[in-house]
Amino acid sequence: MIFDTHTHLNVAQFEEDLPETIARARELGVTEMAVVGFDTATIEKSLALSEEYPDIYSIIGWHPTEAGSYSKEIERDLQSKLILPKVVALGEIGLDYYWMEDPKEVQAAVFRRQIAIAREMKLPISVHTRDAIEDTYRILKEEKIHQVGGIMHSFSGDLEWMARFLDLGMHISISGVVTFKKAVEVQEVAGAVPEDKLLIETDAPYLAPVPYRGKRNEPGYTRYVAERVAELRGESLERVAQVTRQNAHQLFRIG
Repeated sequence: MIFDTHTHLNVAQFEEDLPETIARARELGVTEMAVVGFDTATIEKSLALSEEYPDIYSIIGWHPTEAGSYSKEIERDLQSKLILPKVVALGEIGLDYYWMEDPKEVQAAVFRRQIAIAREMKLPISVHTRDAIEDTYRILKEEKIHQVGGIMHSFSGDLEWMARFLDLGMHISISGVVTFKKAVEVQEVAGAVPEDKLLIETDAPYLAPVPYRGKRNEPGYTRYVAERVAELRGESLERVAQVTRQNAHQLFRIG
């Protein structure tokens, strides 16, 4: 029983075969997943999926590449939805200096505001950081993220950065990147994350693991992430599946 803690079944790539995709995930042992909404349309779709399927949960927030469109109206709408019973975290939020759709100052302001909301509502967060790890760490620390914790989604830092984010109380989530031959730092991290802070994900439809690299990713492929993580840790697939599911349930307060 594997928990995919970060997937985007709410995007266009899954419109034509969504039920089949979910069925394939179950066949591969992926029985639970968190569907992440990052703008108005994907938030609505995430919530609809979590209402339709008992094993799907919602993570909703405003993505850094959408920061320029964040407004008081969006914030009020987001807050009204964050109280829904199957919303388990606020995200994905953070900083993206690769695409740079909006200035750093705008991204930082929206990031800080959403962390404040998460603290107010006692929700963990899911963090996106791309080419911005130093600023991401600084903001999380300044905004006292240890009060609610959260996930470093698809973590791509090294062991030193892993330790620093762990010190803030964050969980480390490993994606399909861990199966890539040259992803040595991610593999080192996957082998070293303390058991109680380890999570796994797909980020589907992106970052498909080997043997599907370059194709559309699916939640079911969390199994291949779990297998590689188990190999790197010298543990069984069953152990990694059990521990990461347990960690997700604890962080998301499921059950």
